[in-house]
Amino acid sequence: MSKCLFYGTFLVVAANVCLAAPEPAVVQRPGHWTVEVKFEQPQQLILSGGGSGLVRFWYMILTVTNRTGQDVEFYPRCELMSDTFQIVPSGVGVPPIAFEQIRQRHQGRYPFLEAMSKVENRILQGEDNAKDIAVIWRDFDSQAGGFKVFITGLSNETAAIDHPVAVDGMGQPVRVFLRKTLQLDYAFRGDPAMRDTAQVVFKDKSWVMR
Repeated sequence: MSKCLFYGTFLVVAANVCLAAPEPAVVQRPGHWTVEVKFEQPQQLILSGGGSGLVRFWYMILTVTNRTGQDVEFYPRCELMSDTFQIVPSGVGVPPIAFEQIRQRHQGRYPFLEAMSKVENRILQGEDNAKDIAVIWRDFDSQAGGFKVFITGLSNETAAIDHPVAVDGMGQPVRVFLRKTLQLDYAFRGDPAMRDTAQVVFKDKSWVMR
């Protein structure tokens, strides 16, 4: 199979998945909830990598407040996807010292900052129980001109669709389960390869099923 045919097939499948994916409900159904979330601009953190030189990380701070009227389970998860289609899960390959440096940098404004991987799996109601959470990624493709951040676990709304290609042993489409996800879009201003000086620009915020 030629590379052109492979990429063409990949794009068609990706397009079908996007077209088939439902959108989150405009008005939530009974039993569904979504917590309130505020977010800071993504920032860089540079650490010494010992013999490997300097290592770059990216992070952002979320403030999550439960105004749903009930205590809810909270299992947040976050991925960064560059516009070159590199996906970087938060926390993977991130040493503890990275969070410690971020905590010290922001302790004046966020004295109770927590790493996403350490957050308790239940969030109580009210502003007094709001959680400040640091989300951290390793650096990504230096050729990327922008990226998206996907945050799940902020809502219990889900949906199921048929996979456009995969089938099970009975020849039936495999069911794909999607969760209401916050999508944040960013772009680099300036030369993205010059990460030290490139400015991150916020582009859009939306809720998607992913």
